[in-house]
Amino acid sequence: MSAHLYSGFTGKVRWFAKRFGWSEIFLLPLRKLASPFVRSFLRRRDFEYRGEKLQCVYENYNVTWSNERCAEIPIAQWHLVQTDGPVLEVGNVLGHYGPHSHTVIDKFETAPNVINEDITEWQTDQRFALIISISTFEHIGFDDAGGDSKEKIRAAIDACCALLAPDGRLVITVPLGYNPALDELIANDTLGANQVHFLLRQGRRQWREAPRDQAIGTKYGHPFPYANGLWIAEFNAPYAPN
Repeated sequence: MSAHLYSGFTGKVRWFAKRFGWSEIFLLPLRKLASPFVRSFLRRRDFEYRGEKLQCVYENYNVTWSNERCAEIPIAQWHLVQTDGPVLEVGNVLGHYGPHSHTVIDKFETAPNVINEDITEWQTDQRFALIISISTFEHIGFDDAGGDSKEKIRAAIDACCALLAPDGRLVITVPLGYNPALDELIANDTLGANQVHFLLRQGRRQWREAPRDQAIGTKYGHPFPYANGLWIAEFNAPYAPN
């Protein structure tokens, strides 16, 4: 199994500083320490997604109340509720926010019931009604060693679509501005998504849907820490039942 760029303690510190800035090395531990206290004072925030009002999620894990996960988690949960059939999650995220029964594959993270395989190499006869991935695809080819990020991302999407049931769908959320190669693919609209939605951050815990021309070019880490824009893409199964 190939390594990621944040293997080991010193490697993780170097990677974290490069991606998020040295100031976050000191600020993130403070946020984690203050998290239980801060959360008790946060007011409820809602945002619109596909015509529905979703509530931002505030959790201590990964200081979700302070970053894009506060919007990504309710979006993922919304898609889960819409799904009747087997679910595959690419990247072990939802398991940190509550129990679930779906299949999870994660190339690097070791956890109970998580399959440690590369999605492009994993073999299974099962087909899924929903494949969901939260803030994972931006790391492909960017935070793992070797390979072309664009081609590896395309290969991962192809591999996921090949695992869909005939009426299944793949849903991906990623932060804008993190991986330049992925940003280029999104800007050029060359990944073949059937539906695309963008969310922009208006405040520390305020998100709103935005048109493509407003979202493209959104910076990562400015003006707010971590993502300031999200790309949510849906890919339908590429084939129909016989």
